[in-house]
Amino acid sequence: MPESSSPSSVARASDLRAVEARLIAGAVASDDGDAIVTELCEGLVAAGLPLWRLSLSVPTIDPLFRGASLAWRRGEGLALFPAAHGPEGEASYARSPIAWLHENEREIVRWRLDGAVSVPDLPLLGELRRAGGTDYLLHLVGFAPGSAIEGAGISFSTDQAGGFTPEDLEALSSLVPAIALATSKLSLAHTLREVAGTYLGPATATRVLAGEIRRGQSAVVPAAILLADLRGFTALADRDDPLKVVGWLDEHFDALGEPMRRHGGEILKFLGDGFLAVFSAADPEEPACPACAGALAAAQEALARNGELNAARRRRGLPTLEADLVLHFGPLVYGNVGTDRRLDFTMIGRAVNEASRIERLCDALDRHLLISDAFAGRCAATLTEVGAFALRGVEQAQRIWALPQEVRPDSIRASAPSEQPAR
Repeated sequence: MPESSSPSSVARASDLRAVEARLIAGAVASDDGDAIVTELCEGLVAAGLPLWRLSLSVPTIDPLFRGASLAWRRGEGLALFPAAHGPEGEASYARSPIAWLHENEREIVRWRLDGAVSVPDLPLLGELRRAGGTDYLLHLVGFAPGSAIEGAGISFSTDQAGGFTPEDLEALSSLVPAIALATSKLSLAHTLREVAGTYLGPATATRVLAGEIRRGQSAVVPAAILLADLRGFTALADRDDPLKVVGWLDEHFDALGEPMRRHGGEILKFLGDGFLAVFSAADPEEPACPACAGALAAAQEALARNGELNAARRRRGLPTLEADLVLHFGPLVYGNVGTDRRLDFTMIGRAVNEASRIERLCDALDRHLLISDAFAGRCAATLTEVGAFALRGVEQAQRIWALPQEVRPDSIRASAPSEQPAR
């Protein structure tokens, strides 16, 4: 008759199934990958497995990173290792155990690190060996096709003398499907948030992911508006290589866009060679509006950064682009607009149209920052009135303001200037 399992092996199998159940339940209920992976690893150690290190490696859909690895090590906890796009990230991947598996068309590999057998010359294996690792097991698991999240590498390491036992290997392999399922769910949840935030902006993405997905779901919100436009871009695009032009455009967007986030705003939409950023106001009647203060600070920093970029580009003999910015304030309709199956979550309204009309004055007045009367009335900074101007589609002439240090007397028109603190 076959021998029955020993009480200790039965107990460990029961403990492992409990760990597996908690892993699945945790992944269903939460997107907190750190907590889920930590509980998994600590549970495996408590169940008697000689686990020293566990790593989950996945590709990402992210504008900055091609992939990431989350590694747990006994006594040290978790560490995240992102891999950037570009030559350095590609070179790092090429010398990874996962790349070795792909190249050799295998899904599982085990390497003893204690000198019992020779192993490939891969940086990670050498690092683990020097740190005291004795055995390394890697499973490559594929996910459903249709996205760049093609699968995951799941690795286990031990520092136990002699490496993993056959029973250890069997136990770990039995857990791979549940770990892969949890990793897939966590990766897709992270990707959903990152992709939505990348293309919509974080605040808008939060609203969409919360279920605001139907056409007509909109709200009127008061906000400071920053409209940015790159002067001379059309002429540059007509005469230079288009791929180079796009690269230059991105450099200017980096310079102009980063201050928006830092000062509480969000780029809602890119408009060819410019963008619309919004700074939501909690209280539209507040005389010293924090949203307007943030928008003005962002505008000043953006112009300074763009100036530094242009100076660097001139030193390299490359073309430059000056930026024109407009600050305005008003109510906006914020929500879903479009067809029944193709929507845009955006802001529309009279204030956006007025900001666009004011932006056309920048070139005529040779100003890089113009401020509407509605914004000036909520801004605590000292401003100088440039004049009153008729805007297309607006009944009354609009008073336009600027920062005192940017005003040149030879370009002031339409009314005598007056310098005073904004109301």
